[in-house]
Amino acid sequence: MVQRIVEAARIQSLDPSAIPRLRMPERATLFAARAARLLQLADASNPIAGYLRLMAALADAQQRVLASVEASMPPRASIELNQRHSMPIIPALTDERDPAWRDVLFMLLDGIEAAGALTPPLAQLVSRLRALDAAALDTQADAILALRFAEIDPAAAPFIAAALQVVWTDLASRIDMNDLPWLDAPGVCPVCGWVPVASIVRVGGAYDGYRYVQCGLCATEWHVVRAKCSNCDSTKGIAYHAMGTGDEADEEKAAKAKGAPLKAESCDECGTYRKIGYQDKAYDFEPYADDLASLTLDLLMGDAGYRRAAPHPWLWPEQKEDDQ
Repeated sequence: MVQRIVEAARIQSLDPSAIPRLRMPERATLFAARAARLLQLADASNPIAGYLRLMAALADAQQRVLASVEASMPPRASIELNQRHSMPIIPALTDERDPAWRDVLFMLLDGIEAAGALTPPLAQLVSRLRALDAAALDTQADAILALRFAEIDPAAAPFIAAALQVVWTDLASRIDMNDLPWLDAPGVCPVCGWVPVASIVRVGGAYDGYRYVQCGLCATEWHVVRAKCSNCDSTKGIAYHAMGTGDEADEEKAAKAKGAPLKAESCDECGTYRKIGYQDKAYDFEPYADDLASLTLDLLMGDAGYRRAAPHPWLWPEQKEDDQ
């Protein structure tokens, strides 16, 4: 079957209503598919294979916990106010976060322990997380959601982020996409206002040939025209990079990158990059999992002078003193 690839200029000329604007998270399969992809990517050649297997166990626990979670929706008046002002309707940065997220965290820790993958350092981390009181946990959650890097405990953050993901994915999966407003600010999720992790060019059905970015918190996906920066909305200075490209000529580098299932899309206007995967080249591509598993590409982009548009919620950088 020949896949339909739609050029950016053609997309811009189409009636926007003809392009599916959103893909809401598939509650029954989201985390299970992520866990399966992480295990698939955790081969012997991957330098963080052991960590990917641990995160696969965490994603598997997320799927089981999600089946029993129903977080409290914000008041309807609050949702309607955000709709009227073209703001995310269930914002991540809120004083009304459902305290049940902490129970979700402890259930995830139970799942990790039941998986039998605890090394001594991980067992100590789990014990430390269980010992934190509500205020300390909420302080960490606030720092993660606000991207206040200097306040984030990088070892504990993936597990806290995972619990928040379960809660916001639950909320997003129960929202009618027709209730989501068009936002004034580019690059943020219309459900929760958080940032995307990576993007995917999908195949099949109404989504065929279109690029969607995936929220790192609630997993909602929204359409972004290809060859446009998903961070600053610029169409200038966009370039694509793939593993296996180095100091060769630009023409040769572009030829190598063209057939790669995973690339980094860089923007010279804002100096950032975000990864993009192509489902026609790797059907099982899962934005969150593939982004985490391609750390070598991050190193390549850092050497090229670009910075990530947003961190991966399961891989937080250690903060040096001069960064704080």
